[in-house]
Amino acid sequence: MEGEKKSSSAVSDMGAWAMNVVSSVGIIMANKQLMSSNGYAFKFATTLTGFHFAVTAIVGMISNATGLSTSKHVPFWELLWFSVVANMSITGMNLSLMLNSVGFYQISKLSMIPVVCIMEWMLHNKQYSREVKLSVVIVVIGVGVCTVTDVKVNAKGFLCACVAVVSTSLQQISIGSLQKKYSIGSFELLSKTTPIQAGSLLVLGPVVDYYLSGNLIFDYNFGGGVIMFILLSCSLAVFCNVSQYLCIGRFSAVSFQVLGHMKTVCVLILGWVLFDSQLTFKNIMGMLVAVVGMIVYSWAMELEKQVHAKTLPHAKNSLTEEEFRLLERINSGAAKDPETGGTKTGTMA
Repeated sequence: MEGEKKSSSAVSDMGAWAMNVVSSVGIIMANKQLMSSNGYAFKFATTLTGFHFAVTAIVGMISNATGLSTSKHVPFWELLWFSVVANMSITGMNLSLMLNSVGFYQISKLSMIPVVCIMEWMLHNKQYSREVKLSVVIVVIGVGVCTVTDVKVNAKGFLCACVAVVSTSLQQISIGSLQKKYSIGSFELLSKTTPIQAGSLLVLGPVVDYYLSGNLIFDYNFGGGVIMFILLSCSLAVFCNVSQYLCIGRFSAVSFQVLGHMKTVCVLILGWVLFDSQLTFKNIMGMLVAVVGMIVYSWAMELEKQVHAKTLPHAKNSLTEEEFRLLERINSGAAKDPETGGTKTGTMA
């Protein structure tokens, strides 16, 4: 029975990972066609994210209304705080990409793993084994080799990158902690936060996008093709958002960051296959190193699980033994008198 539960849990874990990888890579490919100059030149990334959250919020409302999911109470101030942090992450990333070189933008994304580790240690006193730390370093080096090219930085760009990294790391840690704190499922939490994020991004998004691109979304010519790709992007975003909450709820923010770099490798390969992007020997070597790091990370996490599995039963068994002895004495109704060897009744003198 226990083996069946473990097998079922492993299948669910793999399903969550697969959903996140496929939907994330799919949405990047769809957005590439939507936003590139060779595609539809839809330059309004922040507003598009608002569309994503709006569709996800509608799906959540339908799910709650039809009884497919249950709504649990989470204080509004916590939802509001989480939404502010999440929106700072989105806006900070967009501003960082605009103000910095692509190389520095990639470095800021790579810095999220050590930042998440430090923040989890500070906030939750979480410790990491030497093997996990080594695997994270290998992943960061590998992805850095295959993605980082020119590195140019300025004061404004550096500040936006810092805000983006800290807010993104805090958001991903908060997803797991809120689920545990209020015993709420991933989809239930998502359906509570997305309406706030959608409303704020749809209001502020056009302003941010005008600052980033110099164009107003209201002046854009919406044709049938661009609407189709926006709907495709929004549909994939539902699966991407749900799987993000599922993965962080099941694993950790650090594991989610490692998974994110696996998506980077997939995007590079698909870009080469579908869009004829250049793939150099340096890219290939970096991807191989990153994959090795991910394999080492999986092994290190499995090793930690085995160590915990060995220590927990020992503590549990020792506790059960003490309880058993205590119960045995209570059930006997009497204790042996050490002087006479007879029984000593529980009468009061």
